[in-house]
Amino acid sequence: MDYREFIETKSQLSGNFGFKPLFVPDYLFDFQKHLVEWALMKGRSAIFADCGLGKTPISLVFAQNIVEKTNKNVLILTPLAVTHQFEKEGVKFNVECKKSRNGKANGKITVTNYQQLEKFDSNDFVGCVCDESSAIKNFTGQTKKNVTRFMNKMPYRLCGTATPSPNDYVELGTTSEALGDLACMDMCSQFFRDTSNDKNPQWSTPKYELKGHAISDFWRWVSSWARACRKPSDLGYNDKEFILPDLVEHEHVIDCTKPLPGELFPKVAKTLNDQRNERKATINERIEKVNNLCEKHSLSVIWAHYNYETDMLEKEIKDSVQVSGSDSDDQKEEKFIAFGKGEIKRLITKPRIGAWGLNWQHCNHMTFFPSHSYEQYYQGVRRCWRFGQKRKVNVDIITTNGEAAVSSNIKRKSHDAEIMFEKLVEYMNNELLINKKEFIKNKLELPHWL
Repeated sequence: MDYREFIETKSQLSGNFGFKPLFVPDYLFDFQKHLVEWALMKGRSAIFADCGLGKTPISLVFAQNIVEKTNKNVLILTPLAVTHQFEKEGVKFNVECKKSRNGKANGKITVTNYQQLEKFDSNDFVGCVCDESSAIKNFTGQTKKNVTRFMNKMPYRLCGTATPSPNDYVELGTTSEALGDLACMDMCSQFFRDTSNDKNPQWSTPKYELKGHAISDFWRWVSSWARACRKPSDLGYNDKEFILPDLVEHEHVIDCTKPLPGELFPKVAKTLNDQRNERKATINERIEKVNNLCEKHSLSVIWAHYNYETDMLEKEIKDSVQVSGSDSDDQKEEKFIAFGKGEIKRLITKPRIGAWGLNWQHCNHMTFFPSHSYEQYYQGVRRCWRFGQKRKVNVDIITTNGEAAVSSNIKRKSHDAEIMFEKLVEYMNNELLINKKEFIKNKLELPHWL
């Protein structure tokens, strides 16, 4: 080998484990073709593309290429109810994929949801696609362990999500580990330092911060196995067909007029426990506000977080249907599909149940009882406010005086996530440009003593 090849073998950059595409249909946009070709050449990669940029057709074409190359099976993992969307999109894009929940391959491309993964045998598949792969972001989570173990020996893997680590670098590590690159803890020790100050670190959650001298190396490493884009121009393409309509967010603050438990007079909630008590004390007023706001719209998605909230909302709001955690997977899917068809006018659910992967561009109104989770809020909003939406989207946030800290926290996380994604795209593009340059014009022979 020459000296440059020797140096490259010492880097932490992923190599190419795939092949040149055999099937690149004309219905893909230019930037989608670019991502498909790159993902197939890599073999094992991640695509962090915003909602509505076509991760579904990209995944389908990726899987079809593997089938044509190997004549073996590919499994696509999705959130609940998104399996139906993949089947529907498969018909639209002329790529046959069929749903299975019994653990058996159903044709060359099989679609199932993450909850069913344990029924399947990884030996039956040569490739796997993880749609909404933020499902594996939790380093200690069971889903992450199951998916990583399932894909461990597969030559072809693709992870796709719109929110790669909005506020937590560790998610990039869990994705890397699932793709067969650096394990999450190896990534942390290589590029990060632990900034947690707990005297008993074994009982605390580590807080990682990028080492100053490792910033460029870290993003260069990420760009070796991932691509990120919020719009086509992030990859050098035209945004003409991908301009979002306006997002209009309204915050409605409800005054708490009842004393909290153990108090004689009403006061503004300060602690987390106070905030929960205030939510309960204002439940009737908040539901009344939701009802009034929904009457102005033909369709609405109503997001809440607690069982008592969703149960009371379903009881008080006309033409509403709740998707609850106690519903079976089939029941949840039926309700989500019915709402997608316009058969349900008011859909009530929790973000952790229905905020991932579903396409609801037919609806342009939702209400939110906020929480501290920015990702849940982002994903919930993006069910309707996504490329393909033709109308402005109205988001009504119903909160209380004591939850001012919650609203402030979400705004801060939103700002931080925007900066992080900008940096992610910037560093990736910079490193890609650097990688294309020929720094060593002449080949140097490897010294004999090496």
